[in-house]
Amino acid sequence: MLPCSPHHRSLRRPSTTIGYLYLLLFSLFSTSSTSCSNGSCQLLEACAAATDCGPGLYCGNCPVSGKTQPVCTRGQAVIPTSVVNGLPFNKYTWLVTHNSFSIVDAPPLPGVQRLTFYNQEDTVTNQLRNGVRGLMLDMYDFENDIWLCHSFRGQCYNFTAFQPAINTLMEVEAFLSENPTEIVTIIIEDYVHTTKGLTALFAKAGLDKYWFPVSKMPRKGDDWPTVTEMVQDNHRLIVFTSDATKEAQEGVAYQWKYMVENESGDPGVKPGSCPKRKESKALTSKSASLFFQNYFPTYPVETEACKEHSTPLQAMVGTCYKAAGRMPNFLAVNFYMRNDGGGVFDAVDRMNGPTLCGCSTLAACQVGAPFGSCKNVSVPTRSPAINNAGSFTGSVQFANSASALSSTNRMIAFLFYLPLMAFWL
Repeated sequence: MLPCSPHHRSLRRPSTTIGYLYLLLFSLFSTSSTSCSNGSCQLLEACAAATDCGPGLYCGNCPVSGKTQPVCTRGQAVIPTSVVNGLPFNKYTWLVTHNSFSIVDAPPLPGVQRLTFYNQEDTVTNQLRNGVRGLMLDMYDFENDIWLCHSFRGQCYNFTAFQPAINTLMEVEAFLSENPTEIVTIIIEDYVHTTKGLTALFAKAGLDKYWFPVSKMPRKGDDWPTVTEMVQDNHRLIVFTSDATKEAQEGVAYQWKYMVENESGDPGVKPGSCPKRKESKALTSKSASLFFQNYFPTYPVETEACKEHSTPLQAMVGTCYKAAGRMPNFLAVNFYMRNDGGGVFDAVDRMNGPTLCGCSTLAACQVGAPFGSCKNVSVPTRSPAINNAGSFTGSVQFANSASALSSTNRMIAFLFYLPLMAFWL
């Protein structure tokens, strides 16, 4: 055999290079042709757009946790009554959005630069369609009406105002009308001083026909009526107020008479600690049937929420469970869509499972099976169980335009409110 000269080697190199390029292109083509798309991608599978993911999923990532590759993550809650129905209302855990109305990209008043913090990324209608069943609304007297404001010191300003409360309440009415078996809870941070203002507001929105009467609420820690009874009686809207005078004056339940609550803001997310809110009875009190858990930091940051809604959330649920000796009935969060896989939806499933069926998660419950009879479920579940009735078809893709709220505006809001946080409610 003749030895290869440098000239011969130079002639062979292009052929070898072409071969490598061919293999690379073939590999890329094969990967592309076998990857999921068009709604076939399952939980935690790579995706490029929301349309790639299956029902109940959206396409997102969590760079703050080092997870930059977009994958399909959960975007809808399993409605617990679709799995285990007929129990008292206080046996379930429901997902709640903190400041449900404080939505990124919500238009400010004409000619006004809004200066406040945002807590959610999609409409209240979409929140409800995605399985949220509790709304936290801050109501104020403003512009000779009742408005939703994210404000301070009990006063609404044009730069903290969002919209008249009637608009959001009409979204709730439309949802309850379209979904006759669903129950919604509204928690009002109440700064309304207009005489009979709340009564008139809810009646104008057409919500009085769904009103759960205060007279039927248990006062000594007893069980609530079953969800079946509440639906049969059309008592499908529960409303609480932070103003103790409203119960006698307008028939709106005073929140801390019927529930215990942990502290909100940073104290509510501090690992290993679950202090009670100052207005609340002790978390271990047996005189209130409901337990409301706040889980959101004082300063909301969209990009941090996906990390907050992973392991730290699961740990905090456990901490508050131990502190109260019972599972929370409500879990309130910011940016509920943000997660790195299962997020708040998985957390609520894990809260409902032990109480409703004696299983580690709602996904393991079996309809009609004896308590403690559980299915084997993989972790993570490849696709979430969603409501088979198909009632909740809202988009699970949150607003990508959240970034339009510039860092400059955030800094202005932060600097403006920093001296006032001692008065923030």
